[in-house]
Amino acid sequence: MLNGKVALVTGSTSGIGLAVARAYAKAGADVMINGFGEAGAIEKERAGIEAEFGVKALYSGADMSQGDQIAAMVAEAEEKLGRLDVLVNNAGIQFVSPIEEFPPAKWDQIIAINLSAAFHAIRAAVPGMKARKWGRIINTASAHALVASPFKSAYVSAKHGIAGLTKTVALETATFGITANAICPGYVWTPLVEHQIPETMEARHMTREQVINDVLLTAQPTKQFVTVEEIADLALYLASDSARSITGAILPIDGGWTAE
Repeated sequence: MLNGKVALVTGSTSGIGLAVARAYAKAGADVMINGFGEAGAIEKERAGIEAEFGVKALYSGADMSQGDQIAAMVAEAEEKLGRLDVLVNNAGIQFVSPIEEFPPAKWDQIIAINLSAAFHAIRAAVPGMKARKWGRIINTASAHALVASPFKSAYVSAKHGIAGLTKTVALETATFGITANAICPGYVWTPLVEHQIPETMEARHMTREQVINDVLLTAQPTKQFVTVEEIADLALYLASDSARSITGAILPIDGGWTAE
């Protein structure tokens, strides 16, 4: 499906991003992964992708809060892999706190990584996509791009911003064979979700079990976490030629959360 294509997936050393990168590699794309983590573990994942799927896999340690590093990462992908066809803006962080206690530094960090990083990556990638008359931009948003939750002012603001950015880019690139869409997962069992549980316990004065059942899964009528494989399958479809008429879409994959 993606033979001869090159994909860059940010925030892909674990969780959703890694599942997407592996799905693209399985479909034949060369990939660049990005993110933080222990060097040995990252190299194991990178080398494993090459060995398992027979594609090229590179790693960039670009800091997603730094626009110049993001632009350099896109340039590196184009230089070392020959092109950049699919850009997945997936990097994200979370912090949970009442608004009056929300640290301004955390606000700045979340907006930078969850929203501004996508702008910098898209800005750098679009010229090459336009020149080749083909491109896929897929932004990992969230159900929080469509609805809000308390104590997540920065995250909800960033994800609403991702929805607007996606629609704008879709309109600007519609005649160049480029699509731009946002995937909006509900709660997925990833390190990001697992790490926010203690913060939510403190903010809401709940036990771990109460947070999982009464805060996280209460939002999803299916009462099940979305899986990273389900999200990867959707990202793979959006990168295909079959999805060429889907652009500017904000697509929930949330167990019915935003249907209510």
